[in-house]
Amino acid sequence: MTPEQSLAFFLFSVVAAITPGPSNVLLVATGAQAGFWRGLPCLFGISAGMGSMMFLAAYGLGSMVLAHPQVLQGLRIMGAAFLLWLAWKIATAPAGESAAVSPPPQPVGFLGAAALQWVNPKAWLVSAGAVATYLPGGGDDAILRSAVFALVFVAAALPSGLLWLVFGAAAQRLLRDPRRQRIFNIAMGLALAGSVAMILR
Repeated sequence: MTPEQSLAFFLFSVVAAITPGPSNVLLVATGAQAGFWRGLPCLFGISAGMGSMMFLAAYGLGSMVLAHPQVLQGLRIMGAAFLLWLAWKIATAPAGESAAVSPPPQPVGFLGAAALQWVNPKAWLVSAGAVATYLPGGGDDAILRSAVFALVFVAAALPSGLLWLVFGAAAQRLLRDPRRQRIFNIAMGLALAGSVAMILR
């Protein structure tokens, strides 16, 4: 990729990574419930999941997935089930006195956050669209081109996701009241469940 192509793709990646969506709702909820440091594996998992997807899409897998509607439908069903399960866990997380007598909620870790990207058909569409728009054709080393493409996306996704995680962690101070915490948990769970409608469309 030329410097101009890399910059254009980097700006695209920042916009794609920083706009609200299931991954960023998950980062806010994780930061608010588990704090910044315990939320970092979730952030790294989201970035690694999308980075690996960008790599494979650039290498040719993205067009293969999009060419088979039954595969996309399977991804929709798995993604919807996974998001609804996460939404339930977030919405029912203990608050206040219940949290004090229960073990702290286990945040979504690296593997769970990475898996969220792989079952999201919209993530596949974004990856395939990015490849078609920003990846130059030709070149001798397809693996190297795909790796650079993925690394540019991860370089944009990490700081973008970090902002959402920090926002969630900062909200912890406002959520010391059990009622506020319960309302926040339910609101985050509903927001995540609402993203299922986008997947099933």
